[in-house]
Amino acid sequence: MLRSMNAVFSRLLQADRILVCGHIMPDGDCISSLLSLSIGLERIGKSVVPVVDWKIPTVFEGLPWVERIEGFSTSLPEFDLLVVLDSSSPDRIGRFEKLLSKISSVLIDHHATNTYFADTCWVDPSFSSTAHMVFRLLKLMEVPYDRDLALINYLGIATDTGFFRYSNVDSSVFETAAELVRLGADPCLVATRILENRRIEEFFLERDAIDNLKLLADGKFAYSFLDTKDFEKYALEEDDFAGFVGQLRSISSVEVALFASEYRKGEAHVSLRSKSYFDVSEVAVAFGGGGHPKASGFTLRYDGILKEALQDVVSFIDSRLANSIGS
Repeated sequence: MLRSMNAVFSRLLQADRILVCGHIMPDGDCISSLLSLSIGLERIGKSVVPVVDWKIPTVFEGLPWVERIEGFSTSLPEFDLLVVLDSSSPDRIGRFEKLLSKISSVLIDHHATNTYFADTCWVDPSFSSTAHMVFRLLKLMEVPYDRDLALINYLGIATDTGFFRYSNVDSSVFETAAELVRLGADPCLVATRILENRRIEEFFLERDAIDNLKLLADGKFAYSFLDTKDFEKYALEEDDFAGFVGQLRSISSVEVALFASEYRKGEAHVSLRSKSYFDVSEVAVAFGGGGHPKASGFTLRYDGILKEALQDVVSFIDSRLANSIGS
């Protein structure tokens, strides 16, 4: 791990103008690691632009530095280095993928399914989050922390561990979180912003998702879906409804949960979660995606309607569950 982190550290020191890139459909870990590293690099004298080829979810608006994040543009200035964060494959960074063949690149990620697509890679699945890795890197770089940086860095660790509920939590996670709180992070602010910031329309959409809920494999497999017209009905977007797969997993009998959201006709994002023994990353990889053993996803492309297109995936999981040791 140290050789990889030190290699990244060396590349960052050598560059003057750095483009820091997060992934499409940005979550808390993406936003956190993107901004934490950008703030840190700027504080050691680098010229930095944080970018994401996606609309930033409203839940993150108002947090420090979020307004600095830029989208894709053909008129971006020239850079010495592209840093990719929290992305297991190059397609995860959208249109910025084309830059990988044009400028030197660095990758920092904690997904076990990572394809090591950058020139210099630091990939370590033992970390709870990419934000946790960025914290280690910033400490190595001796970046001074203030309340804003501590808050942003804490955000990714808290959200990617399910607020310290998931199996990726160990003593180092609590130690890092405690240090960030000592440095000024406000756990109450982060929890309130992420967990208690829903619009009433989201509950209506949740009702529709529950109507589509199916249980298979003696209740071990739960899945649901929403298509574009469901989101349009309540003037919501896919990013406004990102956590429902976790609610499916919370059903007492469920081992595997799947939620599919159609973001445009013929394309849906599929989120997968498991509770104990089932490796959902194998399912994601089989359908062109990736992730962690207990949290993965992929993009489903199809002709026709989403409900029918999901049946191959549903059958795949159902059969794997039937053959699994824990079933």
